[in-house]
Amino acid sequence: MKIIKLIPFLSCIFLLNIASTCSKDDSSSSSNNQTQVTTTVTSGTWKITLYNDSGTVKTSNFTGYNFTFGANNSLTASNSTNNYTGTWSVTDSNSNDDSLSDLDFNIIFASPANFQDLSDDWDIISRTDTKIQLIDVSSGNGGTDYLTFEKN
Repeated sequence: MKIIKLIPFLSCIFLLNIASTCSKDDSSSSSNNQTQVTTTVTSGTWKITLYNDSGTVKTSNFTGYNFTFGANNSLTASNSTNNYTGTWSVTDSNSNDDSLSDLDFNIIFASPANFQDLSDDWDIISRTDTKIQLIDVSSGNGGTDYLTFEKN
């Protein structure tokens, strides 16, 4: 008889224990991912090692350019003769999801045309301290673009 009374009590303790492990603050975790990405890209200069525009590799359009992601969301691409400015940001498109792929890596260049191709809200595939891989699936033509930055 004592065991029958003990089962509901143990069940309640078990459920409370499970509930406490699931009560994760998603916005805090997402904020951590956002901060990690921002910290990574604002450290040093970067180069594009892959730009695939819907199956056409156009990496050579950016050969020799160093990209600097400024702390104030300024973006600079420069080589020995040209200097182009734009903006960048990392935003969370869904605060209920703490995954890295839920973050948008936004790039905007007004000119020249090759750099305008980079202007988009990219999804992050992966991030390390020396490499960031991005993807964008176009809603217009359904093409998939890939962009990879690697630290110099």
